[in-house]
Amino acid sequence: MSHERWLGLSSSSFWITGAGTGFGRAIAVALGCAGGRVFLTGRRKAKLEETLHEAEGFGADSRNFCLLPADITSESEISAVVEIMATAQPPLCGVVNSAALPQRRRVQWPLSEESVDFWNEILRTNLLGSWLVTKSALPVMVRHGAARVLFLTSEAGWANTAGFGQYNVCKAALNSLGFSMAEECAKRYPHLDVQMNVLVPGEAKTEMNHQGSNNSPYTVVSMALLLLSHPKGGPNGKFFHRDGRHLEFAYSSVYSKSVSDVQEFGGSK
Repeated sequence: MSHERWLGLSSSSFWITGAGTGFGRAIAVALGCAGGRVFLTGRRKAKLEETLHEAEGFGADSRNFCLLPADITSESEISAVVEIMATAQPPLCGVVNSAALPQRRRVQWPLSEESVDFWNEILRTNLLGSWLVTKSALPVMVRHGAARVLFLTSEAGWANTAGFGQYNVCKAALNSLGFSMAEECAKRYPHLDVQMNVLVPGEAKTEMNHQGSNNSPYTVVSMALLLLSHPKGGPNGKFFHRDGRHLEFAYSSVYSKSVSDVQEFGGSK
C-alpha cells in the first residue's frame, strides 16, 4: 500500500473483535503500528493483553490501544463498548469482525447428530455476533460520514466439507450478511462513504486452526489494510481473498477495479 494510505490510518479509530488471537490480533497489531487508535474486543482479557504486548514488540505505542473485553453475543456488553467508542478521537471509522468459533468435533456427522445447543452457540457467535457488532457501530461511524467494515469469512462459506456442516453454514450465512448489509447501507446512506466487504483470510496457524497450516496470521494484513484504508468510491458488498483475488458470491460479481492503485479509484460498487 502507498505511504499516504499507511499514514492515513493514523487519523481513524478501529474496532477489532476476536482481537486476542489469530487474524484479529494480526490486524489489530498492524493498525496500531500504523498509528491508528485500536479498540480490542474479545472474551478473554489476558489474550487482549497478549495482543498489546505483541504490538509493543513491533514498536507500536501502547497508548494507541484500548482493551474492551466483551462477549459479542451480549447486547448489553456490546452497547457498553460502543458507548465508550462513541466519543473516540480520532473518530471510529472501521470495524473488523474476526471473532468466531470453530466446528465442534464431538460427532462424525454433525449435521445429523449435533445438538440444537451447539447450533445456537455457533450461530450466535459466528453470525449474529457480527451482525450485532456491525449494526451497533454503524450509527457512530456514519455520524462522521464514513465507515469501513470487514467480515472475516472462510472458504468454508463456499464449501460442503463433511464434518464441518455448522461451520460451513455459518460462514455462508456470514457471506450473505455482509453482502446484504452492504446493499442496505448503500440504499440507506446514498451520500455517505460506506464500504462493507467480506475477506477470506485463508489458512493460518491460529488458536482455532493450530494444526492446519504453517502460515502466519499476518498474511491477512495487507488485504485488510488496503480495504480499511480505501479512499471514497471503493468496493461495497464485494468479496476478496487475502492473496489478492477478487471473488464472486451469489449475485455479487467480482470487483472489477484494483484496490491498491489510486488511479483506478473513484468508481461505484
